[in-house]
Amino acid sequence: MAGKLIVFEGIEGCGKTTQIQQIQPWLADRLSLNHSSGGKLHQRGVQVTREPGGTQLGQHLRDLLLHHDIREPLSDRSELLLYAADRAQHIETLIKPLLDQGTIILCDRFTDSTLAYQGYGRGLDLQQIHQINQIATGGVVPDLTLWLNVPVEAGLTRIKARKKVDRIEQADLEFHYRVAEGFATLAKMYPQRIVPIDGNGDRDRVTQQIQNILNQKLLEWGLISNNYGCV
Repeated sequence: MAGKLIVFEGIEGCGKTTQIQQIQPWLADRLSLNHSSGGKLHQRGVQVTREPGGTQLGQHLRDLLLHHDIREPLSDRSELLLYAADRAQHIETLIKPLLDQGTIILCDRFTDSTLAYQGYGRGLDLQQIHQINQIATGGVVPDLTLWLNVPVEAGLTRIKARKKVDRIEQADLEFHYRVAEGFATLAKMYPQRIVPIDGNGDRDRVTQQIQNILNQKLLEWGLISNNYGCV
């Protein structure tokens, strides 16, 4: 009855949040229909969360990280450890209990973001980040990571259309290029877990790509039956 952790990753403006909003009701209906049509497993909930900010403590940390308005600059290592604190709280109070209940979790960012942003982007030691991630997660690893791949310029153009940008989004262009390269490198390192999604173009076309991948994974995980037609 263990749940599944599905993570959405990518650079700023890649469309993660929009796609999670699209996928959550579709996935809930998918599992519900399979259950009502004779699926073998118990009906499962679908929960959306995010990092940073998936808990009450995390929301305060998110404000510090993304909307830092203190005159004293936030150091790179402090930034890394604040993200780790958010993740540790997130794992213990939300993610682990939901997984134990059999919930399917859709998470907006997770450990790969820390490697891409604080490792490749900020230049902090990758091995140390891996160790900190291990401590913060207690060994929890995503069952699937969907990497929405878009060009840096396209993502930043989407961001500029918003009325307000956060501290990370305001970083210089070279930083965002390094982050993008980080995600690309991680996708090559962990192809069994990270699935690239072409995040360019029409929103519904991107959603269809994700639905096709999730249909395949749901079958592999035994959460839908073979005689249940795909969308």
